[in-house]
Amino acid sequence: MTDLVIIGGGPAGMSAAISAYENGVKDILILERDDSLGGILRQCIHNGFGLHKFKEELTGPEYAHRYAKRVRELGIPVKLNTMVLEITEDKRVIATNSHDGIFEIQAKAIILAMGCRERAKGALNIGGSRPAGVYTAGTAQKLVNMKGYMPGKEIVILGSGDIGLIMARRMTLEGAHVKAVCELMPYSSGLARNIQQCLKDFDIPLRLSHTVVALHGGDRLTGVTIARVDESRRPIKETYEYVSCDTLLLSCGLIPENELVSGIGADISPVTSGSIVDQDRHTSAEGVFSCGNVLHVHDLVDYVSEEGEIAGKGAASYIQGTDVRNTDIKISVDGKIRYSVPQRITEKKDVTLYFRVSGVYKNVRVNIYGDDKLLISRKKQRVAPSEMETVKINRDMLDNISELSLKLEVVQ
Repeated sequence: MTDLVIIGGGPAGMSAAISAYENGVKDILILERDDSLGGILRQCIHNGFGLHKFKEELTGPEYAHRYAKRVRELGIPVKLNTMVLEITEDKRVIATNSHDGIFEIQAKAIILAMGCRERAKGALNIGGSRPAGVYTAGTAQKLVNMKGYMPGKEIVILGSGDIGLIMARRMTLEGAHVKAVCELMPYSSGLARNIQQCLKDFDIPLRLSHTVVALHGGDRLTGVTIARVDESRRPIKETYEYVSCDTLLLSCGLIPENELVSGIGADISPVTSGSIVDQDRHTSAEGVFSCGNVLHVHDLVDYVSEEGEIAGKGAASYIQGTDVRNTDIKISVDGKIRYSVPQRITEKKDVTLYFRVSGVYKNVRVNIYGDDKLLISRKKQRVAPSEMETVKINRDMLDNISELSLKLEVVQ
């Protein structure tokens, strides 16, 4: 019997482990499928991490090292190169590695921190041949930053997610020619600072409302056909354009690694593809918590760490029997706001809501209603889907209400 099992040793898992330990739970085990802690941060050698959390600019490995060092200082056990195969409703974790074979751990609580994976070529239904030279941006990042391999020299990037933008800069710095970054939507899905630092500073063209409609080449990619899309995101035939290249990088979104959740019956949000959780990141499965990119995709690792801390503290309260469930307030959103996390509140206390909008809006008010009463109204000059928004709900606002609703009002 182990008090707390954490699946995933990235920034969310490490932060959750440290938080749970500091809140009184000492019997903790981290299971990580890679050969060291850190998760995706190990290959993110660019800077820009830690501005919120540490008030300084760090690279990904530096950020991960601070948490890994703290895990070691606290003596929290870690099993590396370990793949979790299944978790059950009674909180048994079945895993395997080369040292222990297949083994089983009975836990009092489980924290899911498995991160997410990239949307690959097979999910995009791009026409044409199937040549070598098509990579997800994250795979290319690992090849260049950790293995020392260059995927190609003439690059087209599909999708303007942050990894794609960062790889546009990285490939340029390594001597490749990035011909274009194509984005299906009429706005970029990456952070504004990455658009400036990775594209504009290097004169890399960003083609909004464009997509790749066909691949060309035999054994190796020789070019792609790109096209402008209409308001329904369908390619316009008159705009087809051939672009020669030997490499196509895909930065077309991230998918939470939630396959393990199917065994415990936790409710899944159709919008985030992550679990539906309360303010402590407790899922609908008793004793199972979720945090980080497996819950919903974050733009800043600082928010991932904050969420890990919330989940670790919540799991500690659950294990110690001090968690309180004295209300059940559902949280709803309007069409301009895609989702919020948490999706419900089960304890009356200060709660920070994380949410994303569905489009780029200027001069807006974020209004939060308790039933039909306006509780909070915040003015924002600009909001975009690429940037997470937060708002804090004070405990005294939660009295005598059954639902919180988030609405975005465009101010004329």
